[in-house]
Amino acid sequence: MRELFKTVLASISRFLSVKKNRFTVYLVIISLVALIDFLYSGLARRTFVFYSHIGGRTVVEDRMLRRSSNREADIIRYVEEALLGPANPGSVVLFPRETRLTTLMLRDGTVYANLTEEAVFPPPGSMDVFNNLLTLNEGIRRNFSYVKDVRLFIGGNETFFKEFSEFFANSADNNKTSP
Repeated sequence: MRELFKTVLASISRFLSVKKNRFTVYLVIISLVALIDFLYSGLARRTFVFYSHIGGRTVVEDRMLRRSSNREADIIRYVEEALLGPANPGSVVLFPRETRLTTLMLRDGTVYANLTEEAVFPPPGSMDVFNNLLTLNEGIRRNFSYVKDVRLFIGGNETFFKEFSEFFANSADNNKTSP
């Protein structure tokens, strides 16, 4: 048994004495540690779009949100974070601070989200209600690839369904030639 142990150690020593082999082993160890950390942390990167106070430029924020085994819960976390507003003080909130998500359901790839009535009134310095809802709609679609459609409601009433349907039905294909 002792001879086997010495033979194995000698083989490992010879293998690691080559610089390329050593670096490969280091790379594999670092990759495994990073993978384990990623899987253990349970965080997912989500992007949020807000608008600047000055000029209305788009401001994109990345946030790490806790991932769950429930897709609906992940979307709820995303919408609630979007309702909290931007972390950058130079950006405008999409909805008034009093706006809350009352219900959210994910059925057959369609998200049904109901916001409180306060969402009707755009906060000072923000875009109009249509653009704010469109930004939220696009954010949900961008961050959750399994979402096919988003239906937004304010106080139980569906908002801009026809306009959103037309907007997302048009292809963004730049290869098409215009007549």
